[in-house]
Amino acid sequence: MSVHAYIGLGANLGEAAATVRAAMASLAELPDTRLLACSPCYRSAPVGYLDQPDFVNAVAGIATRLPPHAVLDALLAFEQRFGRERSFRNAPRTLDMDLLLYGDTVLHDARLTVPHPRMLERSFVLLPLHDIAPDLRLPDGRALATLVAACDQTGLQRIDE
Repeated sequence: MSVHAYIGLGANLGEAAATVRAAMASLAELPDTRLLACSPCYRSAPVGYLDQPDFVNAVAGIATRLPPHAVLDALLAFEQRFGRERSFRNAPRTLDMDLLLYGDTVLHDARLTVPHPRMLERSFVLLPLHDIAPDLRLPDGRALATLVAACDQTGLQRIDE
């Protein structure tokens, strides 16, 4: 049985928008996985470390039979393939991929927390997620639409039509 999962993507080095789009398409390469939807891209200001270029962000939806840790491992491999270097927390990056949601799974261990622990604080995650899953409910039952209506969208700019 497959599970619907959502992947957050971001980049702010090189051709960031092209990288995000290519990384979304790459999700179709995962075994036992179908790419279901890709959001438009959004431009957003950096969070945490501010002395860096703006980010391009998007969200992709997949249906997968892979377990959550296998999805995480695949995302880390994609980041490497696209030249990701982890020099310090919140550093500029060629690609960042986060497992946001994995069905109704709630998981917290040394390697992975699902739902993503900071996704509700980030309009650059909530809006593109809402674009592809407007009726989504989080594992705790909250409606994504309600969270989007309440989030601060200042500085977030949709860059795809």
